[in-house]
Amino acid sequence: MQAAPVDPAVSRRNVLKMARNGAIGVAVLGAVGYVGTGWYNEFLAEHDLTRLGQGMPAVVQVHDPNCSICIALQGETRQAMKQFNKDDMLFLVADIKQEKGAAFAAKHNVPHVTLLLLDGEGQVTQVLRGMRYSDEIRTILAGHFEAHG
Repeated sequence: MQAAPVDPAVSRRNVLKMARNGAIGVAVLGAVGYVGTGWYNEFLAEHDLTRLGQGMPAVVQVHDPNCSICIALQGETRQAMKQFNKDDMLFLVADIKQEKGAAFAAKHNVPHVTLLLLDGEGQVTQVLRGMRYSDEIRTILAGHFEAHG
């Protein structure tokens, strides 16, 4: 009796390689999912305007995601916010392309490319219209935190 020929594609070594590659793929997908979930949760929290008025001072950017100046202002504001702990001051985004963001902007009668500084009770204390850079924002936020933090 003659043994059946061994298909080289089904050798033990190839099976082990496929198992290893599959395990690596699962690990990579898990890591991407974990990071993606964290980013998404942070995105949701950042757009949750119901967090205003709960005792923590806040900065709210009235933002149009299609506006390059808004995107630049958001980057500058994020840079300025690095001087604070996440428990010191909120940074929120009122996206005017979303119903709640548009309602927030209308309530405060402000256009996009605007930062509103609010005290812990949710009352606007200062309105910054137009593009600002992180150094200027940092100084203004430090004064806001000192007064309302």
